[in-house]
Amino acid sequence: MSTPASLPTLFLSHGSPMIAIEPGEAGLFMQRLGPTIDRIWGRPSAIVIMSPHTATRTPFVLGAAHHDTIHDFGGFPEALDEIYYDAPGEPELAHQVTHLLADAGLLAQFTPQGGLDHGIWTTLMHLYPQVNVPVVPVSLTPQSKPAEVLAMGRLLQGLAAQGVLVIGSGSLTHNLHRFFKRPTPVDAPEESDCAAFRAWVQARTDAADWPALLDYRAQAPFAVEMHPTDEHWLPFYFAAGAACVGEAMPALGQRLHASVTHGHLAMDAYGFGPGAALLAESLAQA
Repeated sequence: MSTPASLPTLFLSHGSPMIAIEPGEAGLFMQRLGPTIDRIWGRPSAIVIMSPHTATRTPFVLGAAHHDTIHDFGGFPEALDEIYYDAPGEPELAHQVTHLLADAGLLAQFTPQGGLDHGIWTTLMHLYPQVNVPVVPVSLTPQSKPAEVLAMGRLLQGLAAQGVLVIGSGSLTHNLHRFFKRPTPVDAPEESDCAAFRAWVQARTDAADWPALLDYRAQAPFAVEMHPTDEHWLPFYFAAGAACVGEAMPALGQRLHASVTHGHLAMDAYGFGPGAALLAESLAQA
């Protein structure tokens, strides 16, 4: 029996915290995603994940042996505050990740502190509801440019060989001002600017056009409308960078899921690396 291609890296859209209790299409996709990864590659030995809701001026790697659930939001139903995803950490891996970043000149620091923000736990609760995969969060530096975040991810490209799943958790589109100023039903028809941005991302990713993707704010249609600020989009590049091989740019990415809520909150997911095509094929058959 041939060995499958290496474990891919993932960009997952977490959207609103409500995905924890109203999974919708994206949550149901993630509930299939975890078992599909397990079936092909086995259960990951750990997860290294970046979320925009753990943001610092310089990179931090959270190396606690145990992570509590952080309910870092307000104005949502009390039921969300009753959900807990208190996951194990992996201090040894956290030290390894810190050294990989710091040895390349980044001002990365290990911290024994822990905690999972909602961009992490609302995603992982659907992937691995058993809460039995150790988690190592890496903070986002929101002032970074896409190329800098991709380079940061590139430093972690060897983790897949250790069975470590690298995830960037964000949102394919994220305009909270529009979301609150002009509320729309969760099942509202997709708006044209959202559709144009999503189509551009898919086309450029399919073509591995990284010069365009790294310059998305200037080249993508409605980039500013879909991302007034970069932080929810930057984890895309973290995941892509971790799938690099050597100094080459990332291999062709694969869109693994596509859906939209509230007309403009896109929940698309992407896989990167040699195993992404196999994962996409297996999900289509699941």
